[in-house]
Amino acid sequence: MNMNIISIETFTNEYMGLLRLRTDTGEEGWGQTCTYNADITAQVVHRQVAPHVLGLSANDIGLLNRVVLEREHKFPGTYVYRALCGLDTALWDIHAKREGKSVCQLLGGNAISIPVYASSMQRNISPEAEAERFLALKEEFGYSSFKFRVGKECGNDIDQWPGRTEAIVKRVREQLGDDVTLLVDANSAYTPAKAIEVGHMLQDYGVSHFEEPCPYWQPDWTRQVTDALDMDVSGGEQDHDMRIWQHMVNTKVVDIAQPDVCYMGGVTRTLEVASMAQKYNIPVTLHCANLSLVTLFSAHIMGAIPNAGKYLEFSIEGLDYYPWQANIFKPNFDIQNGELIMPHKPGWGIELDPEWLALSDHKVSYCGDRF
Repeated sequence: MNMNIISIETFTNEYMGLLRLRTDTGEEGWGQTCTYNADITAQVVHRQVAPHVLGLSANDIGLLNRVVLEREHKFPGTYVYRALCGLDTALWDIHAKREGKSVCQLLGGNAISIPVYASSMQRNISPEAEAERFLALKEEFGYSSFKFRVGKECGNDIDQWPGRTEAIVKRVREQLGDDVTLLVDANSAYTPAKAIEVGHMLQDYGVSHFEEPCPYWQPDWTRQVTDALDMDVSGGEQDHDMRIWQHMVNTKVVDIAQPDVCYMGGVTRTLEVASMAQKYNIPVTLHCANLSLVTLFSAHIMGAIPNAGKYLEFSIEGLDYYPWQANIFKPNFDIQNGELIMPHKPGWGIELDPEWLALSDHKVSYCGDRF
């Protein structure tokens, strides 16, 4: 049965943006635009996304993606993709609900749970404090994999403070022991030579995953690191351009591809990257650095794609670090024995908090508004 899009609503604050899409058949789906500057992204939704799809059939998600990007080809900036994510993820919610399946099941998966790694977002934390909270989280939630930060973000070979990288790697390994998997994220910190030097030190401590060692806008630098080390080098969270992704997989820039669903523009384009990577036997470990719906989207995809990596990123930062994460949706994420439980309710399987929606900035575009 055909269904046409009759309205698109945004509910936003500075950090979070939710999108509700309604059809002429009475169905509705919820999605999320990219976090941060979500109020700006909402303007893009209503000016550069909604006008092109209102009144059109919601049946072909891929076609709607192409319509928006073709109509906005003069403005191929990241905000268009951040906004497109809201539309795309709402459409997947509708289609899965229509089939009585979770999005994961609609994509062909049926995972009961998804292994996760506990992901620290902090760089100013001391090695001692980081190791202590990792140990506490291991005991409480059964995590067996942990990621922490090394170097200085976009640091030009500079550490956050002198000696921190070596100290934190050593401290975390000593505190957690050899039975856990360690991952590190450099966030574009190093030139190739320095990244390779740091990489050899990481290998000595059994670190298995070295994320974004070089500036992401220098993929050929990262390839030098990938070729030089025996550990997995990963990257791609910042990239949304398919030309960049094609170059990355064609030339094996990384061992592990890490697209971000919200930066990519939604599920549809993320699946394209996953398929592209699969042809080159590259696993995909999605980037999802906060506990908004991006982690939920990522879990559904990771539970379905054939080249899913070993684990899903799961932020360990609470409301003291991300206060805007509070009370957005329910049920909340459930971590047991180091795995995210997948209940497989229809669609995304959540309910948005009505109080959060009531306190947000609300705007709606109707079918009759279409130019």
